[in-house]
Amino acid sequence: MIAELGLAALWLAAALAALQLIAGFLSIRHPTGELAQLVRPAAIVQGVLCAFAFGVLLWLFAVTDLSVKLVATNSHSMKPMIFKLSGAWGNHEGSMLLWITVMAMAGGLIALVERRLPEKTMLATLGAQAFVGLGFYAFLLLSSNPFERLPMPATEGLGLNPLLQDIGLAFHPPTLYFGYVGLSVAFSFAVGAMLTRQVTPEFARAMRPWVLGAWVFLTVGITAGSYWAYYELGWGGWWFWDPVENASLMPWLAATALLHSASVLAARDALRAWTIMLGVIAFSMSMLGTFLVRSGILTSVHAFAVDPQRGSFILILLTIYIGGALALFALRAGSVAEGERFTTASREGALVFNNVMLCAILGVVLMGTLYPLVTEAFDVRVSVGPPYFNPVGAIFTFPMLAVMAVGPLLHWRRDKLARVRTPLILVGLVTLTVLVLVLALYDTGILPLLGLAFAAGLAIASFLPLRGRNLRLVPVATWGMVVAHFGIAVALFGMASETAFNKERLAAVQAGGTTDVGPWSVTLAGVEPVAGPNWTAIEARLLASYDGGEPIVLGPQARSFWAPIQETNESVLATRWNGQLYAVIGNQGEDGRWQLRLWWKPWVTLIWYGGLLVALGGTLALVGRVLEDLKRRRVRTRMAERRREARA
Repeated sequence: MIAELGLAALWLAAALAALQLIAGFLSIRHPTGELAQLVRPAAIVQGVLCAFAFGVLLWLFAVTDLSVKLVATNSHSMKPMIFKLSGAWGNHEGSMLLWITVMAMAGGLIALVERRLPEKTMLATLGAQAFVGLGFYAFLLLSSNPFERLPMPATEGLGLNPLLQDIGLAFHPPTLYFGYVGLSVAFSFAVGAMLTRQVTPEFARAMRPWVLGAWVFLTVGITAGSYWAYYELGWGGWWFWDPVENASLMPWLAATALLHSASVLAARDALRAWTIMLGVIAFSMSMLGTFLVRSGILTSVHAFAVDPQRGSFILILLTIYIGGALALFALRAGSVAEGERFTTASREGALVFNNVMLCAILGVVLMGTLYPLVTEAFDVRVSVGPPYFNPVGAIFTFPMLAVMAVGPLLHWRRDKLARVRTPLILVGLVTLTVLVLVLALYDTGILPLLGLAFAAGLAIASFLPLRGRNLRLVPVATWGMVVAHFGIAVALFGMASETAFNKERLAAVQAGGTTDVGPWSVTLAGVEPVAGPNWTAIEARLLASYDGGEPIVLGPQARSFWAPIQETNESVLATRWNGQLYAVIGNQGEDGRWQLRLWWKPWVTLIWYGGLLVALGGTLALVGRVLEDLKRRRVRTRMAERRREARA
C-alpha cells in the first residue's frame, strides 16, 4: 500500500506542475489576478509531494520490500543499511525520482523565499520550472515507474553493483544531482527573464545564489567522484576523460562561466546576452550528460543504468527544452542588449576573456566526448583520451590561468595594466623561478612543468586582492573568490605533481618478499581470507616502510561479492604529508608468487584538497552574496518606512 501512496503523490505532483505551468504563463500579463495566486502554492505543495514520494522509496529500500520491482532488482536483505538506502538512487528509476524531487523542492523554495524579481518575471520563471519538470514527470510516470509492483514478491533481491557499495559513491550522485538541478533553476530564470524582457541586475542577483549553489555541489560531486574512481577502481588514476566524467565536467565549465557572467551583470549591468546564453548552455550540458549516461550510447565504467529506449526520451526532452530556449533567445536577442560598456583592460574584460576560454575548453571536451559517436556512425571506431584532451585543453587553460591571476587586481569598467605592474612582476618572477627549478632538477614533460609553474604563480596571485586592505573589512564574497582561486592553484599543483613525479611498480612477490617503489619499501608478510557482510576476500598483509622508517601495516583486498556475483579490487592508501602510497593485490601465479601493483604519488592529495577549497570558496561567496542581499533588503525596508512616515 505504501508504494501506491508514493505513486499517487507523484501523480498529484505532476498535476500541480501542469497547473503551475498554465497559471504561471497565463498570468504574466496579469500578475495580480486570481490565477496568479495559485502559482506559488502549487510549487510549494509540489515540492512537498515529491519529497514524500522519495521518502516512500527510501522506506521501501530500508525494509527491503521485495514486492517492488525496483527494490528486488537493486537491493539485497544482507546489505548494510547505508547501501540499502543508497540503492534507492543507484539505479535509473530512483535517480530520476531523486532528480525530479530536487527540482520540485527547488521550485518550492523559490516560490517561498524569492521576492526580488518583479512578480511577472517570477511567474514566468516558475512556469518555466514547471515546464521542465513536466517532461521529467512524464518520463518517470510513463516509462520509469519506481513503484512498480512484481506479480509475485521475489524471495531475495539481486543486490547492488558492488562498485556502488562504497560510502563515497553513496553520496556522490545526490551531490551531482543537486548541481544539475540547480542549473535547471538558472535555466528557468533565464527563460523567465527572456519572456518578460527583464534581464536586469536584479534578475542576476536573484539567479546568482542558485548558480553558486549548483556550482558548489558540482565541484564537490566531481571532486568526490574523482577520489572514488582513484581508490575504488584500483587503476591508480584520478581522471581518465571517461565520457561520464566528462558529462559532469561540461556543466561545471559552463556554470563557472555563468557564475562570473552573472556577477558582472549584477554588479555592472553588463553581459546580459552572455548571462542568458550561458544559463541555457549550462542546463543543456546537464541534459546532455544525463542523456549520455542513461542512453548507453557511450561505453563507460560509470554508466550503471543504461537503456537506449529511455535515452531517446531524454534526447527528445533535450531537444524540446534547448531548442525552445534557443528559439526564444533568437526572438528576444534584439531586446537583450549588452548593457554598460567597458574596456578590454578592466575586470569585465578579464572575465569575458576567461569566459571565452572556459567555453573553448567546454568545446574541446564536448568534441572529444562526441567524436567517437560520429565516427562510429561511419563504422570507424576510435578512442579519444588524454593524448587529445590534455594538450588541446591546455592551449586554452594556461592563458585562462594567466588572466585569472590578473583579473581580480583590475578595476571595473576601465583600468591600465601599468597600475598593477608591481604585483604582476612578482607573480611572473615566482612562475619563472619554479619553471627554471623544475626544469633544472627533474626530467618531466612540458605540461606538468607548466602546470607546476602556473600553480605557484596563481597561488601567490590569489591573495594579492587582499594586499593593503583591512582584512576584517574584506567582504565575505571576496574571501570566497580568494579561497576558490587558491583552491584552483592547489588542485593544479597536485595534478601536475602526480603526473610529473609518479612512480609505479608491478611486482610478483612471495610471502616474505620485499619490493620498492619510490622512497617506499614494501614487504608481503602474508595473505589470508577475510569476510564482510555480503562478500568474502583475500587480504594481503603488507609492511610498508618510508625511507627506512618504522613499517606500517596495509591490507589491500581482492573481494568476491555473491549478490550480484562480481569481483573487485579494494586498494589501500598510506597517506603522508608529501603524497600517497597506493597498493593493490592481484592474482597468485603458478609459482606461488602474488602480484602486487604499487604507486608512489607525490602531492596527489592536493588534487582533492584543492577541489574542497574551491567548493569552500564558492560556499563563502554564496554566504557573502546572501548577506549582501539581506542587507540590501533591510535598507530598502527602512527607506520605505521613512517614506511612509514622511507622508504621514
